[in-house]
Amino acid sequence: MTVPPAHRTFEDLVAEAAAVPTGGWDLSWFEGRATEERPSWGYARSLSGRLAGADAALDLQTGGGEVLDHALGAAPRTPRLTVATEGWPPNAARATALLRPRGVAVVAVPEDAPLPFADGAFDLVVSRHPVRPHWAETARVLAPGGSYFAQHVGPASVFELVEYFLGPRPESVRRARHPEDERAAAEAAGLEVVELRAQRLRVEFHDIGAVVHFLRKVVWMVPGFTVEAYEPRLRALHRRIADEGPFVAHSTRHLFDARKPTRPA
Repeated sequence: MTVPPAHRTFEDLVAEAAAVPTGGWDLSWFEGRATEERPSWGYARSLSGRLAGADAALDLQTGGGEVLDHALGAAPRTPRLTVATEGWPPNAARATALLRPRGVAVVAVPEDAPLPFADGAFDLVVSRHPVRPHWAETARVLAPGGSYFAQHVGPASVFELVEYFLGPRPESVRRARHPEDERAAAEAAGLEVVELRAQRLRVEFHDIGAVVHFLRKVVWMVPGFTVEAYEPRLRALHRRIADEGPFVAHSTRHLFDARKPTRPA
């Protein structure tokens, strides 16, 4: 009989979470252990529609390719050419295996490196949760009239959890990824922002194992996180969840729809 997480020991939950592979962005392990409210715009569903109208598409920082794979599978038609980039070798290998059957080439490109594609090569560039948008390169590889369609992580996302471990963050850190700052950067690169929508979304962690796996997977949240380094705080949070219920945080997301003008400004 499976023991519910709420009735398992700290040691058992942490050991399980520490053993789970962290590659890719398949979040099925969190089922029943953590929840995150989804943005109302339905990025993957909207992406399918965008892909159906594209001739050549580029997915930047595809992770394990799960979102692109789902969107291509749901699209009524697919682009003549679809390419994806990924900078972390384990994810690049995972994405290659997943996307090759769909005819998608996965190119290993570090997140901050120039893109190895010709100017104007794509009429659609997409990305879900890029580590940081590379606006100048995005604008360069877009064809005139082409679109950038993406869902970004916003400022201070899940910072209730981050600050539980690290303490209050400086305002400059809390403001990083602000949608209006990113709008200005996109416009400075020559893109026209057609739509920019932002939402704050509820996240719940139902057991300490979910917290551990999340921080191992999203490594930039608490840099250098290990169970050993944060064991006292983890034990205290385990007791808090047992006594008070799920640990509640809030993620932030924004949807970008930008366009490259047909003529230079």
